Amino acid sequence: MSRRVRMNSHLRPPTTVSVAARPGFLARRHRSYYLFVVPALVVVGAVIIFPWLFTAWMSAFDWKIGTTAHFAGFDNYVGLATNQRFLEAIVHTFYFTALAVVVPLVLGLAAALIFHREFPFRGLLRGVFTMPMMATPVAVALVWTMMFHPQQGVLNYLLSLFGLPPSLWVYSPTWVIPSLVLVEIWHWTPLVMLIVLGGLAALPTEPYESARLDGASEWQLFRYITLPLVAPFLVVAAVIRTIDALKAFDTIYVISQGGPGTASETINIYLYLQAFAFYNVGNASAVVVVFFVIILALALLLLYVRQRAKWTG
Repeated sequence: MSRRVRMNSHLRPPTTVSVAARPGFLARRHRSYYLFVVPALVVVGAVIIFPWLFTAWMSAFDWKIGTTAHFAGFDNYVGLATNQRFLEAIVHTFYFTALAVVVPLVLGLAAALIFHREFPFRGLLRGVFTMPMMATPVAVALVWTMMFHPQQGVLNYLLSLFGLPPSLWVYSPTWVIPSLVLVEIWHWTPLVMLIVLGGLAALPTEPYESARLDGASEWQLFRYITLPLVAPFLVVAAVIRTIDALKAFDTIYVISQGGPGTASETINIYLYLQAFAFYNVGNASAVVVVFFVIILALALLLLYVRQRAKWTG
């Protein structure tokens, strides 16, 4: 027996020391981390952090291109608070954003409910419906500019077919922003539809079967089952659309240039004019900082709504 034990002991593998316990291993591993982290930090600092710090620094100066910069402290911000044109630009931005978010959400949800059902040529029609968002914003703006023309545009011709009076569209201070929102609706409603359609495809079937056995109507199924279950997807779509609408520039600039007058001048258009038309770099930098604060506040609000929607993705 003792001989067998001795033979088995020779067959046992030698005891190995943990790799992490070897001297200097942790130190070498920590040093290797820096080889990956430091380049990323340098890029982030050069591309994001430094421009923001430089913008905040420029906002404290009264500086126009071609002149000497003078330290102004918070004068640029005080001037914005009393600048009627800038305050109107904020109102225009929120008005445009609200319409460009709410209407595509409603229409995108309705389109998703339609295309979620089985019917002939559903795949083909779904592809046709998503084609507008594949076009570039400038190309879309140029096409819609021709459609908005009061005399030669196709939109007024379509109104005449229904016996309706012609409209000035983007040439009217009252209707310019709703007309621009019409372009956003046509361009980005398919994106909302795709997001909601993905949510509908992931819904369980058991709640619907139980509700139908209890005699629930189609409206009750939508109101108490479908809508609560796709709410997180609607929140995601709302976040994406809010970001897109807030930074909208090319479509508005190509179609209306902020006009007529300043009726469609959003913060982005005002910022562009201050920086590249009037060369007022200090004031434009202050606008960027204020705009960043507005976006940050909206982002926090959307994150709160996202949490309230009980998103678990």
